Amino acid sequence: MTFSPQAATLTAAPADPSSAPGAGSDFSRLSRRITEAGLMRRRPGYYAVRLGLVVALTAAGWGAFLALGDTWWQLAVAAFLALMYGQTALVAHDLAHRQVFRRSRPSRTWGRLFGNLGIGMSYGWWMNKHTRHHANPNHEELDPDVAPDILVWSTAQARHSRGLARLIGGHQAWLFFPLLTLEGFNLHVASVRALRSPSMKHRALEAVLLLLHLAAYLSALFLVLPPGKAVAFLAVHQCLFGVYLGCTFAPNHKGMPTFSGDERPDFLRRQVLTSRNVRGGRLTDVLLGGLNYQIEHHLFPSMPTPHLRRAQVVVRAYCAEIGVPYHETGLIHSYREALAHLHRVGEPIRRQRETAAKPS
Repeated sequence: MTFSPQAATLTAAPADPSSAPGAGSDFSRLSRRITEAGLMRRRPGYYAVRLGLVVALTAAGWGAFLALGDTWWQLAVAAFLALMYGQTALVAHDLAHRQVFRRSRPSRTWGRLFGNLGIGMSYGWWMNKHTRHHANPNHEELDPDVAPDILVWSTAQARHSRGLARLIGGHQAWLFFPLLTLEGFNLHVASVRALRSPSMKHRALEAVLLLLHLAAYLSALFLVLPPGKAVAFLAVHQCLFGVYLGCTFAPNHKGMPTFSGDERPDFLRRQVLTSRNVRGGRLTDVLLGGLNYQIEHHLFPSMPTPHLRRAQVVVRAYCAEIGVPYHETGLIHSYREALAHLHRVGEPIRRQRETAAKPS
């Protein structure tokens, strides 16, 4: 297991008591407490209001776009719609986890409407990727979110990095937020590329919805605005969308312990030790879509978002009871921890460059 300095206290975690013959599962005991507290009940009223607000505010944003016409004030509309695209993505996330509907069919239907049609992100591609992440968070070989691509997430990945990851890995902490400006574009490209995979279910439907989104989006921009302003709107909108979405997900696991090889703790420890909660009030809950309660979300992915705040009290107390470290921090500090981790794991690349630069 790889540890960040901020999470070094995890080495003091006791052995898994559920591994003893005949022992009950730590997670099953916690699950009973959560269920008895009524925290797994559906919240249809909450989601009716939330989904309605997201749709109404997004429609209002596009209405303002049409009403303003040819003006640079459209960049303010682009920034607003970037926020709403992020909120739409968070709604699609909840739908994918069956927090809204108990059955899979309506969850998939509405997930594709909000994901593919709403923001141009493939529901099927994201669902496959995110399911693997939840099963093995921060496992270097099994979690696609920590696979070495542009960034490296451990010193082992840094030592064996190639291509773009090796080029920027030594300074990736400084480049992290600038790179997030490309995340919105990356989501669209990855969604289209995923359509080539034979394992993608309902590829034709996914493709049609993505095409409809793209056609409507580009048509609106270039019919209402002259080319220069249309391109500026697209850049501001997609770049800010990427930054917002990245800032929503970055605090959750980056800088927390990683696993590799056969390292695989029990379910409760696998989820708690690799996740970070972010402290804050109701505004934080809204902006992060409830993902600031990342520990509770990973333990109970289908728990409706409004229950996560109450579940935190139960989970945190239970972790203290069984001796499992529970990590939470403020929002700004969570970014500091993530960036410090990125800088630290890039050290082998910096050292190799320094060695190569020395005269022989």
